[in-house]
Amino acid sequence: MLSFYSFLVFEKIIMLFPKTARKKFFIGIANLAYTLSKRYTKVASQNLKFVYGEDISKELIEDITKSSYQTLAVNFLHTIQGHYESVDDIAKNITFKNIGVVKKAKEQNRPIIFITAHYGAWELGAQMLSAQIVPLTVVYKSMKNRYFNNYILSARSKWNIDYVEKHGAAKSLIKRLKNKQSVAFLMDINVNKKDGLKVNFLNHPTLQTKITGYLARKFDAALIPILIHKTNQTDESYVIEAYDELIVPKTEDMNHDILISTQLQASWLTKEIFKNPKPWFWIHRRWKNDYPQIYK
Repeated sequence: MLSFYSFLVFEKIIMLFPKTARKKFFIGIANLAYTLSKRYTKVASQNLKFVYGEDISKELIEDITKSSYQTLAVNFLHTIQGHYESVDDIAKNITFKNIGVVKKAKEQNRPIIFITAHYGAWELGAQMLSAQIVPLTVVYKSMKNRYFNNYILSARSKWNIDYVEKHGAAKSLIKRLKNKQSVAFLMDINVNKKDGLKVNFLNHPTLQTKITGYLARKFDAALIPILIHKTNQTDESYVIEAYDELIVPKTEDMNHDILISTQLQASWLTKEIFKNPKPWFWIHRRWKNDYPQIYK
């Protein structure tokens, strides 16, 4: 409890500073973490060498790893600012791209399954998509500290976001999809054999969650990828981009259909990461179940 109240004091102080100063402060913390956190800096290097090969330059590894720390820090800053700023104020820096695919699915009275990733300002992306385009149900993993957990969830009414805890989420998700509502999944998390299918991700056979493909097929949901990108590196302008719907096959072979769907999702994210690897969150052990040896 003491740590949480100390954080609230810190929050009050940091919000007294101009917005540009806040961001510089958090970027500074991220750069310090890059220097001090040998464990996670090493994880990023292991991931990058696994994906790009041992010939990847030291300079590129450092550049991408620092960006991962900065991305995490900025996401945390957005969470703090979200408790103080109105949706309209934040929306001044947000634009949407290709959002017609979302509107089309709603006009067809279909539920929507958004697939996204720990890429860029993912917290801000989910918040503004839900607040301005379509209310979302988001699956999350509860934090051990209930005070911080409640803090993270406390602004949800502002964003029209409905959160369901990861464990036991299936029943809640099915209910919402039956009611033609929209749900969102982070698809780049580590999964086990029970919950995943082996697909090609970043040029390596990798277990990926199969629930999105299963639910999209079962409920005829529009499976729509979405990411948030910075439009300018010098300010806080972002574009939330919806990608064209991934068409889920529906044949007599359900397992094959779900495998195809899961691969489509992995291929989409692979393409986006290779296009611009810096915004992806490289400092997590994405392949700890598939290739645990790379983290030794």
